[in-house]
Amino acid sequence: MDWDTAKESDYDTVFQPIIVRYETQSLILADRGFHAKSGFHAKSGDPSNLKICKRGSWNDRMLVETVLSMLTTICHLKKVAHRTWAHLQARLAFVNAAFNVLVQWRGLKPDQDQMIRLSIAEFSL
Repeated sequence: MDWDTAKESDYDTVFQPIIVRYETQSLILADRGFHAKSGFHAKSGDPSNLKICKRGSWNDRMLVETVLSMLTTICHLKKVAHRTWAHLQARLAFVNAAFNVLVQWRGLKPDQDQMIRLSIAEFSL
């Protein structure tokens, strides 16, 4: 499995090993919580593919978060109550797949006003 979760009380730096695994393949946009400022990961520093987003920069991250927020509503993720870990992982994998389909279906291209129009209302029926 290439992704995992952590307890709510864990620091975001617990995901550093997963970020390192994709160092040559992807760019990870994150908030300051992912920055290796203390503990085990601070010794080696942040992976080169981890970009810490300051407020107002890397707005692509905000676009992704907006789409995921929309999927949270459509897929009722705030009301998830799976009894097994495997079922929860399957549900999250489904939402991830839905995100990928939506991005490829319409794309995230700006219109003539340089705005990216987001609408997944037709998928909530």
